[in-house]
Amino acid sequence: MGTLHTEEAQQVAALLRTAREALGLSLAFMTRMDATHLHLEVLDSAVPLPVPDDAKLLRRETLCQRIMDGELPAVIPDVRVLPSTMRAFEAPVPQVRSFLSVPVVLSDGTVYGTFCAIGFAEDSEPILRDKAIMEVLSRAAALVVEPGVRKRAVATEILDRVRPLIARGGPVVLLQPIVDLTTWRRVGAEALSRFPQEWNRTPDVCFADAHGVGEGHRLEIQALRRAADHLADVTGYVSMNASPATLLTPECSRMLELLPLHRVVLELSEHDPVEDYDALKAVLAPLRAGGMRLAIDDVGAGFSSLRHIVITAPDVIKLDRSMVTGLDHDPVLQVVARSLVDLARTTGAQVVAEGIETEAEAAALLDVGVGLGQGWLFDRATTVHELRDSYHAAAYCTAA
Repeated sequence: MGTLHTEEAQQVAALLRTAREALGLSLAFMTRMDATHLHLEVLDSAVPLPVPDDAKLLRRETLCQRIMDGELPAVIPDVRVLPSTMRAFEAPVPQVRSFLSVPVVLSDGTVYGTFCAIGFAEDSEPILRDKAIMEVLSRAAALVVEPGVRKRAVATEILDRVRPLIARGGPVVLLQPIVDLTTWRRVGAEALSRFPQEWNRTPDVCFADAHGVGEGHRLEIQALRRAADHLADVTGYVSMNASPATLLTPECSRMLELLPLHRVVLELSEHDPVEDYDALKAVLAPLRAGGMRLAIDDVGAGFSSLRHIVITAPDVIKLDRSMVTGLDHDPVLQVVARSLVDLARTTGAQVVAEGIETEAEAAALLDVGVGLGQGWLFDRATTVHELRDSYHAAAYCTAA
């Protein structure tokens, strides 16, 4: 009943039962409040009542609202003394005698709803101390529901951002050049998603948010489609990003099968867990047989990339920018980078370095055997029309 998850509802029900038994009354319930209605969230009753799951009342017609407005006291020993215009529950529960109601208030002062108890004609009448009992239990109920309230509010905010973007076809996709570090000529480009600036979130967070509300696969597939749209307008290959979970969806496989696969590199992030490598390899097999190359992204940022490499035998290993920044003067990074290059050679993979910002870093990468790279030294992610074939004149030499 209501918006609470099962565990939350069970905890609130236990608090309501405590209230009902402590007060010697027959019924206790908690409501959730919106702008116009009180919605029944959880009910605990000593007697069977035919209450529908979607039970709700107009706020202005309830005793709860009149108590919150100060028209009535929180403890009403006998509702029969109230004017008829102030009585409630007469139709659905004609035997109501006593009524107690206190607000359920969250930590920021927001009133979530009400925590209430009802006594029927045969129940003992409540006394003023019972308000203190109800207030203590309502605070406990607020602690139970608040995490879920916050989580649902975050989910609503994400959906309000993501769904209009999906309706418009997904994120803007720009291209960052991938160049040969010897010639500084472009051999390909990575497609990078860009989200509205006012979101103030990085792309990885935007995709994670979308996955958290069940829209991640759709958003990723839209980004892949927009990346694929660039294939007709650029030379070389286009590197596209997909999470393992999205790659396993039939929609993603069908979309990729329609592409000129010999010009596609599919990147799997080191950060994304793989639950079933056999299933992943089964999906990748026909795509790779059709010419698509597989890249493992963010290598060096953690440990799971090594497992990705060993199990999937990728065609491309992409060094994370944390392996590149300062490589020219850090002997430890040079040793690690050289080891990864040796691993790539053993498996027959190319190595692409990410996040190159200085010519010294580019030279150091060549020294350890890395032949391809991308980063602000060459260009930021840009439109297809601004993408160049040669980068002999550096576009960006710092991270300014």
